[in-house]
Amino acid sequence: MKLYYATGTCSLSPRIVAFEAGLPLDAEKVDIGAHKTETGADYFSVNPKGYVPALRLDDGSLLTEGVAMVQYLADRAPQSGLAPAAGTPARYRLQEWLTFISSELHKVFSPWLFSAATPEATKAMAKSMIGKRFAMLDQHLAGHAYLMGDKFTAADAYCFTIVDWSRYADIDLEPYAHLRAFMARVAARPKVKEAMRAEGMQTV
Repeated sequence: MKLYYATGTCSLSPRIVAFEAGLPLDAEKVDIGAHKTETGADYFSVNPKGYVPALRLDDGSLLTEGVAMVQYLADRAPQSGLAPAAGTPARYRLQEWLTFISSELHKVFSPWLFSAATPEATKAMAKSMIGKRFAMLDQHLAGHAYLMGDKFTAADAYCFTIVDWSRYADIDLEPYAHLRAFMARVAARPKVKEAMRAEGMQTV
């Protein structure tokens, strides 16, 4: 498998899951602005959507959405416990968390961080919305080590990746003691540190 990634983006999430699952993973860096891979390929020829991550599977097919990727990778290593078995109530709970992170956090952050044209009023509204979502996560994590309970899952990899963007967006996590503890707990995992280094990121 090959992961197409860019430093500081949500490509960290599937990388964490792959490393936690013990799966071999090649990687190729993408210059999103130039739409070129590090080998000089036109990235649109790899992924017509133009964004990262993209995951080239061993059969040559391509996955282009992070929520699908982390579930695929977790399912490749069921013994890792990164995703409950398909069809179980717990699997739908995992999908609930992944959807929440994607729609209520990731997509709120994206225009703020990755578009210079976003108006200041829109940024202020996004910051307020993110604060409300962080407060909800903080309340949930008051009684749980991880989103699904006491065990790290693919949802935690995604949540950690997106919440970590707060350090680039001038969002103070100080009011969210349980969320801060969660972030420190995930950041301390050896495979998370390894994934961050592989993405060219400074570990936290």
